[in-house]
Amino acid sequence: MENVLSSTGDRKLDQAIDQWLQFDKNPQTVALVQGLVKEGAVGELRRCFGSRMEFGTAGLRAAMGPGISCMNDLTIIQTTQGFCKYLEQCFGQCLKERGVVVGFDARAHPPSGGSSRRFASLAAAVFTCRGVPVHLFCDITPTPFVPFAVSHLGLCAGVMVTASHNPKQDNGYKVYWENGAQIVPPHDKGISVAIEANLEPWPESWDITSLSHCPLLKDPFQDIHTEYYRTIQQHCHHRDINKSSEVKIVHTSVHGVGHAFVQSAFKAFDLRPPYAVEEQKDPDPEFPTVKYPNPEEGKGVLTLSFALAEREGATVVLANDPDADRLAVAEQQKGGQWRVFSGNELGALLGWWVYRCWKQTNPDQSTVKSVYMLASTVSSKILRAIALKEGFHFEETLTGFKWMGNRARELLDQNKIVLFAFEEAIGYMCGSAVLDKDGVSAAAIAGEMTSYLAAKNITLSQQLTAVYEEYGYHITKNSYFICHDQEVIRAMFDRLRHYGNQEDVSYPRQCGGVAITAVRDLTTGYDSSQADNKAVLPSSPSSQMITFSFSNGGVATMRTSGTEPKIKYYTELCAAPGNRYKHTIYYTELCAAPGNRYKHTIYYTELCAAPGNRYKHTIYYTELCAAPGNSDVKGLQKELDDLVNAIVEDFFQPQKNNLLSKPE
Repeated sequence: MENVLSSTGDRKLDQAIDQWLQFDKNPQTVALVQGLVKEGAVGELRRCFGSRMEFGTAGLRAAMGPGISCMNDLTIIQTTQGFCKYLEQCFGQCLKERGVVVGFDARAHPPSGGSSRRFASLAAAVFTCRGVPVHLFCDITPTPFVPFAVSHLGLCAGVMVTASHNPKQDNGYKVYWENGAQIVPPHDKGISVAIEANLEPWPESWDITSLSHCPLLKDPFQDIHTEYYRTIQQHCHHRDINKSSEVKIVHTSVHGVGHAFVQSAFKAFDLRPPYAVEEQKDPDPEFPTVKYPNPEEGKGVLTLSFALAEREGATVVLANDPDADRLAVAEQQKGGQWRVFSGNELGALLGWWVYRCWKQTNPDQSTVKSVYMLASTVSSKILRAIALKEGFHFEETLTGFKWMGNRARELLDQNKIVLFAFEEAIGYMCGSAVLDKDGVSAAAIAGEMTSYLAAKNITLSQQLTAVYEEYGYHITKNSYFICHDQEVIRAMFDRLRHYGNQEDVSYPRQCGGVAITAVRDLTTGYDSSQADNKAVLPSSPSSQMITFSFSNGGVATMRTSGTEPKIKYYTELCAAPGNRYKHTIYYTELCAAPGNRYKHTIYYTELCAAPGNRYKHTIYYTELCAAPGNSDVKGLQKELDDLVNAIVEDFFQPQKNNLLSKPE
């Protein structure tokens, strides 16, 4: 192809574009690049070709469009070729016997000709041209169906093409290993190296027309659909109540894939079908009725749901994100206002419910010692409190379901029972059939819990209060800042590492008048609570994450996000001995649940941030834990608010750094 790119004046950029035009066979992305070159749009060309998307444990996620920095036909082919080569190295001939599964959501980007469906077909073409059997879903599917298929069919790996709740222009490539969980290191690095070594498309990689008659291609949709709904029925414990319940529930899929699948889940539980938000029930890659297709953002995404609920007399709203792996729940209060439960609050309710149902069907208390629940380290510690009182095991993992899914697999291989896992970002794993968050099964389980409580004239809000009264109040506050400037983010974190001292490492000693007793920096591997000042948890210089422990029992973690331009903060305030806990032993026992290998209070603060997260924005999570019987919620909330406000002003400095607050 004729080189028309020397006018950029950047030799490296010209070479990247030349190679792209040599490899790309998509006429739309080729035309877009050629148009940018003719226009002399060097800035936009640098955005598209400046650096290749980094493949990590979350796979890929970026805007759709031309160039190595974006999701498009060519980068999908290159990624899949590298992934296929890596799988061949790991599994050898077994890969051609067992195969892989590929699923996709409903995202599309007409200007570049890209879509999740097309990307999935290209991935399938790459695998089949290497003799690898592919189970390619014939239609859109929720993300949890892919890990379920990996486990159910005994496959080597799975690929889900989705950007979950990201903005409409984004797409992603999510990878699962043979154990049914997302990949963890060192697989991400191995795949990344293999991608770089296989950038030139194989001759057959573009040929998706051959898939129509390829003997290696199978459609798992019906089998997985049937088996999935059969499997989740093990979590249906009150079918008679479900059948007779008059509770009205509204469901929205927020223009994603969830509608039909949640309807089927309710049917599997013999629950009354939820009212569907008509304007949002069908997949639409434009997400026309919402600014952000993420129910985690709260009431702004649920406006249409609330309106429908009020018209129909429904008191509960369920919402999935576009790929249906997350679940949000809201309930109308007595005064008519709506309460959207936080991810931690819903985690408390579902954790309580799942354990209660298990206990009723397993009266032999000796088996409780084999039961486990998991949560990410930045999530509420309510499960730890429940575990302490009930006698089962609780463990925390690094942030992200990849860690919880893999830990669950390890426990299952030891013949343990993993009942529940959750993260504060409205992700829930009920049971162990899907080793990832699953908004479909969680919706049905939440529906049954709602019906059961309604039969006893108890609301979800009332039950949440009962959980806190029994196991201790856990007050949380989550938010984030948006920042697109990596230099600002780097400078902000470096300031905290050289607080008042530009030459030597010197972290803050207090914030808001509260002394800082320990600092853990998982970017550098520093931990002041350790005798050798070395962090116990893994560190990663490629991401920013610092955890501060305070003299009042508070813990605050600041970290960058791996899939969004956010800086997240997670803050937790747990009453220190002699404060709200009636006995010192309660506090130390809370910080080392039965079966947890961390046996000292100091390790409790060590579990408050995960390394290696690639998010680019800042989110904060705060939690205030009080002993059972302490119901001074307003007092607890004020103490938490004061701590958060000081952290925001002193550490984030949003005005100075031009940080954008979380949209209302």
